[in-house]
Amino acid sequence: MEIRGPMMLPAQREDITLETIDGVELVGELAVPLDREPVATLVTLHPLPTAGGFMDSHIIRKAAARLPALADLAVLRFNTRGTTSPRGTSGGEFDGGRAEAFDVAAAVDFARERGLPHLWIVGWSFGTELALKYGRDHAVDGTILLSPPLHRTSPEELAAWAGDPRPMVVLVPEHDDFLRPDAAVERFAGVPHANLIAVDGAKHLWVGETQTRRVLTEIVAAVNPDALPLPTEWHGKVVEGV
Repeated sequence: MEIRGPMMLPAQREDITLETIDGVELVGELAVPLDREPVATLVTLHPLPTAGGFMDSHIIRKAAARLPALADLAVLRFNTRGTTSPRGTSGGEFDGGRAEAFDVAAAVDFARERGLPHLWIVGWSFGTELALKYGRDHAVDGTILLSPPLHRTSPEELAAWAGDPRPMVVLVPEHDDFLRPDAAVERFAGVPHANLIAVDGAKHLWVGETQTRRVLTEIVAAVNPDALPLPTEWHGKVVEGV
């Protein structure tokens, strides 16, 4: 069976609640490989909730649906404060990327307390702003940025990454609505170790199976390259409707 769209591959999935240091409860899910230990962990940060972003935004949802089985990865996803999804509504209110610093910290702390290995922050759109603002404060192996708009990240916050030795992978769609490859090269020039990957034909939302596979492949290439190439067929049990 071809792996695509609404398909959930086997994993252990657990509804979780994160508690921030300012007392806000955030709803989420942890997915880990079904019958073996994960080799690395994705702490995912979703797109802008005021524009429809949440823990089920499709790339994050498909990472959780596929990568535990295909790449031995743990995937932690959650709703930032004030955000609603079918899993539920996180407490608090959207704060434009300010109090969300506590949300990022709660997710990383949860993953570390669970003993999950080799944490990587994966942010998409608004999630990249949170990753760039606050990721340096945490003991993670690296950062992956999908469609960074660089709206809320100040030049100083971006420049601060220049002295950080941890890898940074930046996927920039050719037809992005906010930051396209040529502009991204200029904006990230002060972070020479950032690996900018321009994706031909792609748009900000990474619509379609071709773009989904490209994003998931680049994530796995950074985090667990031994799992490549990712299979496009699955011959075991699946759950439709993810």
